[in-house]
Amino acid sequence: CHLQPRDAAKMPESAWKFLFYSVSWSYGAFLLFGTEYRFFHDPASAFQGWRRGMPVPRDIAVAYLLQGSFYGHSLYATAYMDTWRRDSLVMLLHHLVALALLASSYAFRDWGARSRHWAVLSLSPARSRDWAVLALSPAQVTLTLSLSVPGRFWFRLYWFPLKVLYATLHCSLQAVPNIPFYFFFNALLLLLTLMNIYWFLYIVLFVAKVLLGQVQEVNDVREYDVEE
Repeated sequence: CHLQPRDAAKMPESAWKFLFYSVSWSYGAFLLFGTEYRFFHDPASAFQGWRRGMPVPRDIAVAYLLQGSFYGHSLYATAYMDTWRRDSLVMLLHHLVALALLASSYAFRDWGARSRHWAVLSLSPARSRDWAVLALSPAQVTLTLSLSVPGRFWFRLYWFPLKVLYATLHCSLQAVPNIPFYFFFNALLLLLTLMNIYWFLYIVLFVAKVLLGQVQEVNDVREYDVEE
């Protein structure tokens, strides 16, 4: 692809994440819109009929296995395999929070809200760090921004609070007044929300540089310069 050596070194990371997010996006969309689950259209249904020790449906268990294995691998990959970036420590925290949510929600059978949380997140596979590996023309940069920036805002900063946080903060107490670990789960989900805002600011910074003509090449604004 005539990539520079630094970009070629990052190609496996970007290609792997593109493959995984394509699969997880498709499976998340299937769970939300191709099954009887009404989590997306009716957030309150995530907690209807909840009880301790309730069985986990097989298709939801597959989602847990898919996401749990990915985030377990991502902890190692972020620390030892991927290009180190300014946000890598935050990324490690994100993976730990995601694993804590997945493991604890599976253990306490809170699969309704958590599967929808997983699915909504997987609907936004584009990551700003994957732009840097591509030798994009100005027109391609514009197209990439026009698709990924609104998408990331819509899925992670609009639908995530509207669908996920609304269900876990409000609907859960309406359906199960004494639902266990209410503050634990919601504290982690709110922490994820803060991280979504944090990463979106990086994208806003990149867009501002493009609009001001300060971008000579497509660089990830979270990466350290070679000189540093």
